[in-house]
Amino acid sequence: VQLQAYGGGLVQIGGSLRLSCVASARAFGTHNMGWFRQAPGKEREFVAAISWSGPSTSYAQSVKGRFTISRDNAKNTMYLQMNSLKPEDTAVYYCAASNRGGLRYYIQDYDYWGQGTQVTVSS
Repeated sequence: VQLQAYGGGLVQIGGSLRLSCVASARAFGTHNMGWFRQAPGKEREFVAAISWSGPSTSYAQSVKGRFTISRDNAKNTMYLQMNSLKPEDTAVYYCAASNRGGLRYYIQDYDYWGQGTQVTVSS
């Protein structure tokens, strides 16, 4: 599975962005997916996860209520809608796919990674 994330950019505090992650067609619909982010000088951290069929989702506490993860298997695309953005959301955002069952929260549980897209929230 090859993944490509895009949609990042510069946004003001309180603004919104929608990230997209496009996957190669092969077996996209059977993979559980997730978003991670990495801020400068910090470790990569979990943001959100979604099951292969879409009805199950999970979020990091820091983004719960502001971010929404979704997917459209017919388009081989996963999304991350980010609202009420804060400066601490500034990071490179990565999408990932897992061969393992269930929602996954740890980097080592993911088998495929996109190249990342920069999100910068200006203060």
